[in-house]
Amino acid sequence: MRILLANKFFFRNGGSEVVLFQERDFLLREGHTVIDFSMRDERNYESAYSNSFANRKDYRAESRLNRLHALLSLVHSFDAVRKIGELIEATRPDLIHCHNIYHQLTPSIIGTAKAYGVPVVLTLHDYKPVCPVYTRLRDGKPCSECLDGDFRNVLRHRCADGSLGKSALLYAEAMIQRLLGNYEKVDRFIAPSRFMAESIVHRIPAERITLLYNGIDIENYPDTSQDGGYVLFLGRLSHEKGVEVLLRAHSASDGSWPLIVAGDGPLLEDLRAKYPCATFEGHLTGDKFRKTLGGAAVVVVPSEWYENCPMSVLEAMACGKPVVGSRIGGIPELITDNETGLLFEAGNASELGACIGRLMDDATLRRRMGQAGRARAEHEFSLGRHNAELMKLYTSLTSIPTTTMRPFQ
Repeated sequence: MRILLANKFFFRNGGSEVVLFQERDFLLREGHTVIDFSMRDERNYESAYSNSFANRKDYRAESRLNRLHALLSLVHSFDAVRKIGELIEATRPDLIHCHNIYHQLTPSIIGTAKAYGVPVVLTLHDYKPVCPVYTRLRDGKPCSECLDGDFRNVLRHRCADGSLGKSALLYAEAMIQRLLGNYEKVDRFIAPSRFMAESIVHRIPAERITLLYNGIDIENYPDTSQDGGYVLFLGRLSHEKGVEVLLRAHSASDGSWPLIVAGDGPLLEDLRAKYPCATFEGHLTGDKFRKTLGGAAVVVVPSEWYENCPMSVLEAMACGKPVVGSRIGGIPELITDNETGLLFEAGNASELGACIGRLMDDATLRRRMGQAGRARAEHEFSLGRHNAELMKLYTSLTSIPTTTMRPFQ
């Protein structure tokens, strides 16, 4: 099978890229042909198709002279449409799988693919089809007002950083995409959580949505009984991730449990100055990441927005760590309360502190919940299971047996 994978970044920029490269590696190992389509960037990994990538677009760096053209290309990228069309003609893929394509590649490439008669799959890493600002946040709080399709709310509330101009642009983008019907041309949407599926069904018929949780490569996370006695946060240091709620809970505990904050983001320096009792490690990768996660007693995911299927929960479970998570979005689908971890009301520092205290006071409970989480990750969220379901989906759309490769002519 020949699969074209489209994502605006061709390097590990976030969770969507983790999923992308996991799936890409699987397809290559299975002998399928993978055709890459992305945006040019000096941080990109090597690809045989890099000459066909769209030109890099950074809207923050646009000059005033180029701003109008940049705003138009946010809705419809003529460059991306032309180049993916040329790539489709040259490689003739059996299927196109889109991941994070918004703003730089734009959903217009979906219409191009369908013009060539190629089936399209789109993984919903965020809420863009039902939320012009994609996060479902308004004034830093979870919001559901646009789910019914009335995108005028983004103007009414100035959801884009409080700016009427930015909000108007995103409103126009959403309405133009509706007019062009690019999302309606997608053959199958992949929802990585039931919460996402139930959010998007207001716009997309249920029969075109497939629930497929993100997968975790269990073999890369050996089960460990190591317990360094510290609480760990992994993630971006921004308001919606709830890290300050965790830091407040830590301060209220009078340091009865050590806290390591691993991540980078706009709040880093302010939080470091405000909460000196916590240890800030910055963004961790490679061996340092695995060692820090492997030594944690408890992993906390205190998000205050509608998380989809956070990889941090799956990584913790794969390492046999109990997870304390907020009861919001797709998080409760991953954490079985009082079995693999504990759930608390998002934003409630007191309840969060009580959950952490309960686990930190009971090593036996931590070990039991961690083992239960590891078992659940192996049976329900393994990368092998994810990949098997992905191939079933591909095959259902192409009618090409997975054991048969169509030769390129």
